Amino acid sequence: MLNPSKLAISLDRDGEEPIYRQLIRHIRAQIESGSLPAGTRLPASRDLAHQLNISRISVVNAYAELRAEGFLSAHAGRGTFIAGDTNGTGQAHTNGNGNGNHASPTATQETPTTPDRSIREMMRMARKPGIISFAQGSPPNDFFPMAHLRDAINTVLDRDGAKALAYEVAEGHTPLRTAIRDYVSALGIRCHADQILITGGTQQALDLVIQALLSEGDLFLTENPTYLGMIDIARTRRVQIHGIDTDGEGIRLDMLENYILDNRPKLIYVMPTFQNPSGVVMPLHRRRQLLNLANEYRIPILEDGVYHELRYEGESLPPLKALDETGIVIHASAFTKMMLPGLRIGYVISDNTHFERILRVKQAADISSPSLNQRAMHLMLERGVLAQQLERNNRELKRRRDVALAAAAKYLPPGSRWNIPQGGLYLWVQLPKTGPTAAELYITAIQMGAAYAIGNVFYTNGCGSHRIRINYGAQKPADIEEGFKRIGRAWREVACDYDAMEKSPLL
Repeated sequence: MLNPSKLAISLDRDGEEPIYRQLIRHIRAQIESGSLPAGTRLPASRDLAHQLNISRISVVNAYAELRAEGFLSAHAGRGTFIAGDTNGTGQAHTNGNGNGNHASPTATQETPTTPDRSIREMMRMARKPGIISFAQGSPPNDFFPMAHLRDAINTVLDRDGAKALAYEVAEGHTPLRTAIRDYVSALGIRCHADQILITGGTQQALDLVIQALLSEGDLFLTENPTYLGMIDIARTRRVQIHGIDTDGEGIRLDMLENYILDNRPKLIYVMPTFQNPSGVVMPLHRRRQLLNLANEYRIPILEDGVYHELRYEGESLPPLKALDETGIVIHASAFTKMMLPGLRIGYVISDNTHFERILRVKQAADISSPSLNQRAMHLMLERGVLAQQLERNNRELKRRRDVALAAAAKYLPPGSRWNIPQGGLYLWVQLPKTGPTAAELYITAIQMGAAYAIGNVFYTNGCGSHRIRINYGAQKPADIEEGFKRIGRAWREVACDYDAMEKSPLL
């Protein structure tokens, strides 16, 4: 077995970067430098955790991600080894240019080219029976208007027959596009129906825009933290994503402009209302300033408005697209958070400059969104079902938010901080930095019967190690109370072990 000292791992215990990501970085660097040759056996996770005086879950997570990337191989009963090559292909790991040279530190660290498989594993664990999960990003099943949907589908099938099951034009069902035009006009967005493209939810809408506007290796900017789905899109499409720090009013425009001056981004992606995960609402003056900046440097803005109408307190603000006078904003949204996530009906609003390119990508992706779903959604919009659901859902979300705030104050560890959201689904929690990270706490929380989203996955640079995102909207009030109690219990158990390790003379 390799002597752990050969790993030459120096951990920054006070930094923002999670311990497990520091391990990944150190081990990967030593593999690429040749100091850890192929076939080298690494210490068992328990042994390395003991040697470094850290939580075992940090080592387990690091090894898992390095295996997923092809740097390590595991053999039952034998241990974990440096793989025969560094990317599982039999060739040296490169930045894709074929010469073995590394890409710039920013590009390498910020946008891995494969999705983080450890995230999927954690989400799988959150779906186990008996787990009160705050990890997902969807509304609860009891919010769905099942009776209205059933009646709409039956009406469409009786009325339209086989047409409801045939292909639609790629742009989408024309009556639905017209209904969306009328719907967004109430938000202040002025557009024509032929500027609206129907998509498979907001996720596909964002992906289509990225594919239409960016080529492999191009750079786009976003908030830090940002929507995890956009980070996954960047990895999958092999484009570079850079996060700009935020404050209580959203993306910091001073840092954004400085970065634009030194780089050449092709797009700015923001969620100005009830941002996921932070819940921040960008005030009107900053929305106008962002538009001015984008126009000055001629950089399109991709606006994600999927949470815009999940408001139960505070002033209603216009979307960026409603303030847009030059066509620089591409607006993406959906009915997935408000009503029916599984129906997968979203839309993109864009001027003609980008619309045709986005449409071509849509045609190549899936020809068209399902006709039956589009027609049923159109009928529900025409019948006013969405307005009814929004009023009911927002009233219930406010009740659940209040329960979550009370439970957070009662059960989360002293020194924790969180936002007080005026809308959306999420509580964005900062755990005490003197204790375990969110990743280190996660396994114990699962064992206690609760799950949450680990904060650092929402950052492009690995920050947020003591952050957690809690979807209080996903659970009923009694389960919210019990779930917070379980997380608090998990914290106390892990914190005791953490304190014991901190006081240990071993290093």
